[in-house]
Amino acid sequence: MRNKFVKIGMVTSIVVVLLIFFAVSVSAAGPALGRGFNGSDPATTGTTTAALTSDEQESLTFLREEEKLARDVYLYLYDKWQLAEFNNIAVSEQRHMDAINRLLVRYGIPDPVASNINGVFTNPDLQALYDKLIEQGSQSLEEGLQVGVSIEKTDIADLQEGLANTTRNDITNVYSNLLKGSNNHLKAFNNELAKLN
Repeated sequence: MRNKFVKIGMVTSIVVVLLIFFAVSVSAAGPALGRGFNGSDPATTGTTTAALTSDEQESLTFLREEEKLARDVYLYLYDKWQLAEFNNIAVSEQRHMDAINRLLVRYGIPDPVASNINGVFTNPDLQALYDKLIEQGSQSLEEGLQVGVSIEKTDIADLQEGLANTTRNDITNVYSNLLKGSNNHLKAFNNELAKLN
């Protein structure tokens, strides 16, 4: 009978020890719950590209370079014509580029801009467009301003298309803010054109 109680006591002790060990382990791991296998926090490191549709991925990639095109063209035209509006809007386009790049990082999408210098693009269509716009904008200040109008109208249309193809709040917020900026840029270029006439 005594051996039976000893055995029961030993089993009970083992169970208690295991329960304590489990409770301590769960408590220590509490902050890591919900993290990935590498301990990273999805809320801060982002999600994978699988979380986005192909349209969303393509839109982000294209708009990142399209904003670069705007910045690079405006920097070139500022050097050419010394009109402050070109430089001011180029600074704004850099902020647009940065906003889209943060989304690329969040969703693990490769950056098409990478280390490309001014006037160099990964997308061949954007490269051809840049070359064409530089040639046009070099003809006169008025043509340079017309280039600005053309860029902003194209950017507005592409942002609207991007908005129509996403339901993600973070992308929608960025695109909506960029859309406001592009409309302001368009207005600024049209105002400068009006001064010439």
